Amino acid sequence: MQFLTFALGALAATGAVAEDIVRMCGTKEPTDAHIEMSKQFATEEAALALTGNETFRAAATTTVRVYVHVVAESKSESGGYLSTSSVNSQISAMNEAYAPYGYQFTLAGTDFTVNSNWATNAYGSAEAPMKRALRKGNYADLNLYLVSDMGSILGYATFPDDSGPGQSNFYLDGVVVASGSVPGGPLTNFNLGLTSVHEAGHWFGLYHTFQGGCRGQGDYVADTPPEASAASGCPTGRDTCSGGGVDPIHNYMDYTYDTCYEEFTAGQNARMNSYWQSYRAGK
Repeated sequence: MQFLTFALGALAATGAVAEDIVRMCGTKEPTDAHIEMSKQFATEEAALALTGNETFRAAATTTVRVYVHVVAESKSESGGYLSTSSVNSQISAMNEAYAPYGYQFTLAGTDFTVNSNWATNAYGSAEAPMKRALRKGNYADLNLYLVSDMGSILGYATFPDDSGPGQSNFYLDGVVVASGSVPGGPLTNFNLGLTSVHEAGHWFGLYHTFQGGCRGQGDYVADTPPEASAASGCPTGRDTCSGGGVDPIHNYMDYTYDTCYEEFTAGQNARMNSYWQSYRAGK
């Protein structure tokens, strides 16, 4: 495994070092329509669970084809040009995380692009032209963009209902992450490849575990304890919502270190399946 040595963009420019960064996700807030769909799924999943009917769970392993787009500032490690082995390691990290939940990822193709604008502005003005030019496959295929500089965030994703087959913005669907977060990358505490796992969770329809804080229905998944705010590091025993149980710091949808990440819940698994069957399967 080759280690990347490129600078950390905006962080480096401000004098920050890798050890100073915290996980930040740029995925936009779910729309009212998406929240209403999550509420509907929650009701359906609860009813099925009470009857012992688990048809909302995956009957067998679901294979998701992944098109990886490496977008670098130059054709060098310092410019974010990942090796094929790094790409393969990223897919392996995703498979290890999702295997217990009935999903596996298979690499459908990898392309390499040198474009300094796309590589440094994918969370901004370059998103649309980059994705319009590079996106491949259908709505059940995950397009993963590994870009050299994400500024102050580590990645972002689209939710299942953000676009769809036949819609004019279909090409925007996918996941974008900092290439330094791949296994062996330079982003200290976030270089086990699990940023892509987190962002893929959004792509499957999941919210952050701290969505909604201590009030209301939080992330609309019954078995994720409420959490007042994002956790960082790996704060064992953190409990920010009284009476709701300790915070889910080991959940892939929190903001903790890669070494702290361990799991999705059964409820999150059911929610991924609900969204998959309704929005992506066969699309």
